[in-house]
Order: sequence, then structure tokens, then C-alpha cells
Amino acid sequence: MAIPRLLVVDDDAETRMMLTQYLRQNGFIALPCGSEAEIRDQIGAGRIDLILLDVMLGDENGVEICTRLREQQDVPIILVSALSADHQRMAGYESGADDYIAKPFNPDLLLARVRAVLLRARRSSSLIYRRSVATFRFAGWTYDAKRDEVISPAGVQVALSRRETGLLKVFLANPHIPLTREEIAAALDVTGDGGTDEGSGRAIDVLVGRLRSKIEDTPRAPTLLRTERGTGYVLAVDVETGGD
Repeated sequence: MAIPRLLVVDDDAETRMMLTQYLRQNGFIALPCGSEAEIRDQIGAGRIDLILLDVMLGDENGVEICTRLREQQDVPIILVSALSADHQRMAGYESGADDYIAKPFNPDLLLARVRAVLLRARRSSSLIYRRSVATFRFAGWTYDAKRDEVISPAGVQVALSRRETGLLKVFLANPHIPLTREEIAAALDVTGDGGTDEGSGRAIDVLVGRLRSKIEDTPRAPTLLRTERGTGYVLAVDVETGGD
């Protein structure tokens, strides 16, 4: 199972580091941030599974940041604030937050809320391809999501099975991001492409091998779907997307 990557966003350095260390001690990869710019840098640098976002960030407002992030990101966000009136909580939820925790809080309660949000989000996480995207282009290939067609660089339609198509969608949504077998299996289950046999690492390996045989020039020396040693697999090319 992949270790969840969390952002801890607070303008107070002591609070930020204390919470970061607590989450690390409880099995998370926790990364400290102090501003919206730092949040966006971290999101751009790699997978983020949840953001703990303080509402009062000096000159910045966590609720407004949440609203802007939600326009572009599906990453779960928990707002943390000393402001706990009902209208303040409602403003937080209306901004797109997944949860709202009032200060002061019991660290164990925070931990439970983090785990609960992660559990809910796992079934609709960023591994699922965006259904609003109609076309994906990569290394000369095109995947038409509306027609569910895969076209080779030579302009030839290549037939993929339902599970092979589901696997391709997972990679197209996450170019250059190494994915573990467990993450891939979870995403396939969400998109309806998985089954009881998809949970094993060996089943994912077989499925990746089948997809490679369809889209790689040399499946035994893949250049698109590369093996990431110690992790799993990565789509090692850029992906361009288009809407309707």
C-alpha cells in the first residue's frame, strides 16, 4: 500500500512542524507548507493525497485558497481553524472542503478524521481519469474517450480489452507519476474495470504486459510504460488533453 502524502499548511512554523512530525510518526509522509505558492509547488512536484489547510494564514485566507484549489484539483482538503461558528463552518464546506476541524483539537481525533477522509477519497481519487476530458494524445497515440477508441501513430485503430482500456486511462491521468500496483488496482476497481483477481500484484503485472504488447514498439524494452524499480510502473511521456 502506498504511503499517503499529506501537506500541512500553517503560517506558524512551530505548529506546522509539530503537526508534521506527529503525522510522520503515525505513518504518513507529511510535507510542511506556509503559503498557497508552496502548496502549488508541492502539487506540481508530485502526488498529494490530502491537504490540511489552516484558515488563517497571515495575509492569506485558507477558505479562499481552498476555493481556488478546488477549481483545478480533486485532492481532499481538511480546513483547520479556531473559527468554529456554524456560518464559518458552512463557508468552509461551501468552498469545497471535505472536512472542517476546530482548534484546539485532540491530535488523535485529527488523525481519525484524516484517515476517514483518505478512506472516502480513495474511491474517487486523482488516479481516476477526468471524465470531462474527451481526448488524450501521447507519443503520437490518441485515445478518444467519447468513442472509446485508441489510434496508433500510423492512424490505425488498436483494439483494447475493457481492462486494458481502464489501465490506459489510469496512466493517462498520471503521466510521469510512478504508480504502485496497489494504486493501480484501486483505480481499476473504481472505474469498474477491476475484479476480484485485480488486487494481486501479479495480476497488474500481467495486465501491464498485455497493454505494452498493444502500444509499445518493443514490449520487452518499453519506452512508454516503464517499470519503476521498487515502486511499480510509470507512463514516461507527456500527455496532452482536449475537451469536447
